[in-house]
Amino acid sequence: MIVGLALSIWAIVHMKKVGEGNPFDAYNHEVAPRTKHLMTDGPYHFSRNPMLLGIYIYDMGVLLWLLSWWPILVFIVEVFFLTIQVRSEEKRLEKDFGDEYKTYKRQVPRYFLK
Repeated sequence: MIVGLALSIWAIVHMKKVGEGNPFDAYNHEVAPRTKHLMTDGPYHFSRNPMLLGIYIYDMGVLLWLLSWWPILVFIVEVFFLTIQVRSEEKRLEKDFGDEYKTYKRQVPRYFLK
């Protein structure tokens, strides 16, 4: 759980510092200032979504800690809805950063494996 939290915090701080904003759109509604710079270094060098990867790692730690099947169902639903969110963000990032984002998208996995 600690590794997941650390990764998410690193990604958030890096985004704020380097990207000078946030890519988060709540299902096509901007809820925070958009990033001014495409981030391809730091935690974004190995994952296009290190914040979510951190959340998923944290969640898996919680699942192991609870040793129950019900949280697995919640985790599956969470992954489903967050994947829809990520796809929406990817479309917006393609509009904002064009070919630079498309190249980055081909080179770096959405979460951690290509």
